[in-house]
Amino acid sequence: MSAPRFAVTAIERREWPFTLRLPFRFGVITVTEGRQAVLRVRIRDEAGREGWGIAAESLAAKWFDKDPALSDAENEDQLRRSLELAGEVALAAGMNTAFGHFADGYAGHVAACGREALNPLVASYGRALVDRAALDALLKLHGVSFFAGMQANIGGMAPHAVAPDLAGFDFAAMLAGLAPARRIHARHTVGLVDPITAADQAARVGDGLPETLEEVARVYGHRYWKLKVAGDVAGDIDRLCRIAAVLDRRPGYHASLDGNEQYADAEGAAALWAAMRAEPRLARLCDSILYIEQPVKRARALETGMAALAAARPVIIDESDGALDAFVQARALGYAGVSSKSCKGIWRSLVNLARCRAWNADGGRYFLSGEDLTTLAGVCVQQDLALVALLGLDHVERNGHHFIDGFAGRPKAEAVRFMEAHPDLYADTPRGPRLRIAGGVLEIGSLAVPGLGAAVEPDLAAMEAMPKAGWSAGTRPGDVRR
Repeated sequence: MSAPRFAVTAIERREWPFTLRLPFRFGVITVTEGRQAVLRVRIRDEAGREGWGIAAESLAAKWFDKDPALSDAENEDQLRRSLELAGEVALAAGMNTAFGHFADGYAGHVAACGREALNPLVASYGRALVDRAALDALLKLHGVSFFAGMQANIGGMAPHAVAPDLAGFDFAAMLAGLAPARRIHARHTVGLVDPITAADQAARVGDGLPETLEEVARVYGHRYWKLKVAGDVAGDIDRLCRIAAVLDRRPGYHASLDGNEQYADAEGAAALWAAMRAEPRLARLCDSILYIEQPVKRARALETGMAALAAARPVIIDESDGALDAFVQARALGYAGVSSKSCKGIWRSLVNLARCRAWNADGGRYFLSGEDLTTLAGVCVQQDLALVALLGLDHVERNGHHFIDGFAGRPKAEAVRFMEAHPDLYADTPRGPRLRIAGGVLEIGSLAVPGLGAAVEPDLAAMEAMPKAGWSAGTRPGDVRR
């Protein structure tokens, strides 16, 4: 398939609020509610055909920018402003391929965000949603699935100055050789305030769904887990021992350790690992650890070597994956991997996959991991699952189904439409459609539909128009204009 060119002709931004059924503590924040952004993009191709595409993602506070001087509302406004700026670039761009829109517009968008004190990770959010919705529209216009379209390089992915280290790389061959998975393990997140056993609960939510780690393990049957740590070695060891007491009763499991930037340097994180290895109750859990995720604060993560920790387990970047060449910088410091998150961009994930392929061809052992940003049921989780399936990953972090009650906050008719269109992915329950997880596995064969992983759209009329961002040029932390 030759890569079709198109122009972005219209962009609509909406959002809606949601409430968590359980508090979710990660890094420096405990989340109890949030908002999701929903973006629609209209494109016109060179033949004059037009169509709409859609993307959705949480407006996540205290992840893209963890400056404590900023409120959660200010963090949300940062992301709204990134969407506005990305939209301006896309609407002015004219005809281009899907990858060309991203690659040609990347530097200008990051620079525009930088002038408004929006860091590259915040900038990636706006670009990611615009690119994803535009790609969805393109796939629908051609009546092909994300998997078939990407294998045929419908986006026109090719060497570009945006990733100079990949000059000469055969992107078309890489894409043609991908074998998208039809099922994937869900890696369950154990947040910092999650109850481990019934003894940890002051009170139950009482909605009949799993709450404690014991219940989650029994009901969903996960084999993969993501364990958050808080940067306090003694406290982390105590909590990990209680987690291990539950997981060690499982027949076999794997885990990742998520530092969420809680350590000042690699030596601090290495001290935690040494303490874990010295604790007999953590012997099996230590053996299960596949990799350690972003243990060091992003201000120093790409300035200090990882040798003290990487000798024990592979270390990956997540929040430090701001600039498009962050993985290149991280590799030089001893990191072995980088997260894939659709909130950072589909094209970014594929660029980083190409890097892994190129480096591994020279004898390296580099990899992508699949991580989550509270992807909610519907378009959001389906598009992220489609991406990790395309990448060929075996497992992906999933937390939205646990901390949020299915399609809670959305019209029931919308939830039913998604369940009927994707009966392998969702199950009907007394509380309405929810992700279907059996034996720890998500069945995702139904994502192979025209478009980017979703056969239906959410009820747009049941959402609010996204307000204009209060964040504006000249803004600095603590000085957001309203």
